Amino acid sequence: MRPPTPDTVVLVHGFWVTPRSWEDWRAHYEAKGFRVLAPPYPGFEVEVEALNADPSPIASVTGAEIVGHLISVVRDLPTPPIIIGHSAGGAFTQVLLDRGCGAVGVALSSAPTEGVRTTPLSQVRSTLPVLRSPANRRKAVPLTFEQFSYAFTNVGFTSSQARRAYERYAIPASGGTLWNGVLANFRPGHQDIWVDYRNAARPPLLFLSGSDDHIMPPSVQRANARKYRAPGTLTEHETYPGRAHLMTSQDGWEEIADHALEWALAHAGHREDSPRRHAV
Repeated sequence: MRPPTPDTVVLVHGFWVTPRSWEDWRAHYEAKGFRVLAPPYPGFEVEVEALNADPSPIASVTGAEIVGHLISVVRDLPTPPIIIGHSAGGAFTQVLLDRGCGAVGVALSSAPTEGVRTTPLSQVRSTLPVLRSPANRRKAVPLTFEQFSYAFTNVGFTSSQARRAYERYAIPASGGTLWNGVLANFRPGHQDIWVDYRNAARPPLLFLSGSDDHIMPPSVQRANARKYRAPGTLTEHETYPGRAHLMTSQDGWEEIADHALEWALAHAGHREDSPRRHAV
């Protein structure tokens, strides 16, 4: 029997932003009749302005706490939802699917899960404000407007649009969580953001990349997608030309939102009779 069509969308935000970054997508999907949840990380329940004034919740949060909270949100739902994550939220989306949460997932400009070693130079430059010093592991590290513009809004945004995005969405990021993600490939045992790439029960997963993304270029998502090896699972990757990292707010975001939803509805709960495939 085919599983019920999902009626709920869970939107997972990334680092340096909050659930507010999903405001357009949330309204868009709600207008289509879906229940939409955009859960904040633990301690991020306040507004952007409050987190910028007191970033202590950001400095203390861990990847394990974020994963545990998101799992509790999804497992409390009556039926498995569509999970859509952006940036670090894309990595958390992969973890949720691997842990048996959700009917289908879409990872936008996704951060890599453990074992993906592709590190483009533009990604190094984008994350340097945090990774330049191990002392940042105990801090919440903000980006200046210029740093945010390079990493998030480098193409497709006018200067006024980029400034608005920065003022409306930007918060510091957890230095400890970012450093732990970098070190995950060099420590023994599994860390916070890892998945079983051979999990044959994992729901379908689509990676969507922006061609001009500096912080999470398409090469990162391609490398991530190719890690998945379980026969019968569906893993695809597509790239949108002329899109920056914050393509969720870039002009024309509706096209991406509609495609993500349509793909998810078409593949939710499905199993592939043939081995995995990629559109790279």
